[in-house]
Amino acid sequence: MPKMKSKRSAAKRFSFTGSGKVKRNHAFHRHNLTHKSQASKVGTRGTTVAADGDAKLIKLMLPYGG
Repeated sequence: MPKMKSKRSAAKRFSFTGSGKVKRNHAFHRHNLTHKSQASKVGTRGTTVAADGDAKLIKLMLPYGG
């Protein structure tokens, strides 16, 4: 039986926490930041945990992740 392949696009965007939750980056923090409020820029820093429904799909794409 050959190895299963990970979706490389998902592997570059998501990682797993120690408890198996899916970690993701916030959106809207790459460019065109001059017209955005400071609160929205601060709020999109760092990472967060993906929603449960999205996490199920991401775990299908990353069979060896978590």
